[in-house]
Amino acid sequence: MLKSDKDRLGKNALLLVLSEEKEEEQAAISQLDRLQWRYCKGKVGSMELQKIVAAIETTAKRQGIVDGELYREMHALYHAIIEAMHGVTRGQVELGNMLRTVGLRFSIVRGTPYESEQEGEWLAVALYGTIGAPVRGLEHETIGLGINHI
Repeated sequence: MLKSDKDRLGKNALLLVLSEEKEEEQAAISQLDRLQWRYCKGKVGSMELQKIVAAIETTAKRQGIVDGELYREMHALYHAIIEAMHGVTRGQVELGNMLRTVGLRFSIVRGTPYESEQEGEWLAVALYGTIGAPVRGLEHETIGLGINHI
């Protein structure tokens, strides 16, 4: 069973990625700190999916969200990223070949959203930004969320 509504992994990842003002961000961070969950934020833009995946994975490793030496952690992160990209790209995880580019902010949250410790840790990747033709001004907002167990 999930903990309370405030302890939802995806919701917290989305609140963090969507926070733009200091007060909003501090409220999201305070909640994550209270839960003793690990988290980080970053930005990436590209027409190439592999560059987006690499940027998010690199940030997660550098910030200590995942251990790059453990396959199960990297595998869980990869699947959460791809699931989030499905939302960003509306199901067709294709960018440059379709002449689309993205400019995204991302957040990664790692925590224990279930009451039972046996459920273990989970990862959420939230993406928010723009997608469109590689011409400034021709993009629109997009959002994606991916959640995977470790």
